[in-house]
Amino acid sequence: MTIRFGVIGTNFITDRFVQAGLENEEFILTAVYSRTMEKGQAFAAKYAGATIYTNLEDMVSSKDVDAIYIASPNSMHAEQAIMCLNHGKHVLCEKPAASNSAELRAMIEAAQNNDVLLVEAMKSTFMPNFGVIRDNLYKIGQVRRYFASYCQYSSRYDAYRQGTVLNAFNPAYSNGSLMDLGVYCLYPMVVLFGKPNSVQAVGLMLSSGVDGEGSLVMQYDDMDAVVMHSKIADSYLPAEIQGESGTMVIDKINQPYQVKIQYRDGTVEELTQPQVFESMYYEVEEFINLIKNGERESRVNTHANSLAVAEVMEEARAQIGLRYAADL
Repeated sequence: MTIRFGVIGTNFITDRFVQAGLENEEFILTAVYSRTMEKGQAFAAKYAGATIYTNLEDMVSSKDVDAIYIASPNSMHAEQAIMCLNHGKHVLCEKPAASNSAELRAMIEAAQNNDVLLVEAMKSTFMPNFGVIRDNLYKIGQVRRYFASYCQYSSRYDAYRQGTVLNAFNPAYSNGSLMDLGVYCLYPMVVLFGKPNSVQAVGLMLSSGVDGEGSLVMQYDDMDAVVMHSKIADSYLPAEIQGESGTMVIDKINQPYQVKIQYRDGTVEELTQPQVFESMYYEVEEFINLIKNGERESRVNTHANSLAVAEVMEEARAQIGLRYAADL
């Protein structure tokens, strides 16, 4: 069974997605949507056989497309996804799936009404070493703290400092540090531990109207969680899940490649599994398998998990004064 994919967006993320997809013999690229024919042609030239569309309605109406990967700006996800879903196309939507929880609920409703699959493309939770984290968590005893950091200086911040506000720092596109990077810390947390009972957030608002960096402290019944994110500074800290019997150390929460447990007696257990494919391959594999099996929701990146993450970010944004046009 071959799944015929269309893609929305022609950026480097889409390129990586297609390259990862082509590692799967059941993936085929049949359609590319771009706002301009020039960009569409430049992208499709690397992948023979794909039809270029500059009208999204035409692509989602095509009988040569089974599923669509959305990698447009955050603010466009909901409208585009709902259009695809209403035309009976399965949707794999880049994170964050929507600007807010109301948009996400509308996307989920459209998927259910049209009996099609909708999955948020948080790649890390499908990677082999995330499975290692989940399956070995019991070894560290009662978990008391989850800590994750994703701080990466944006290449577009230099232009911002010179007075040019590119899309990455423009609130019209529902982005900023929390939505673009903080989500990578929050999604694994929710998959592992559920939605926290409370959220406290601080953040640095830039003059353009988005957050440049921030931190969240969240409370569960028997543990807390600390998340740091930034697009204006770098961090090299690993993630940790701290338990009463030991601490699990994860090299990068956004794409875990190395996992170990440091036990209280000083011994170290190396848990890392070799990863054969590029990190985005595993979300493609999961998505294709779900379609083949007739499933309408991932058992990892569930609709409930996506909603919980959206609600946590919504609460954090309210506390730091970050609002988007989609919130009005």
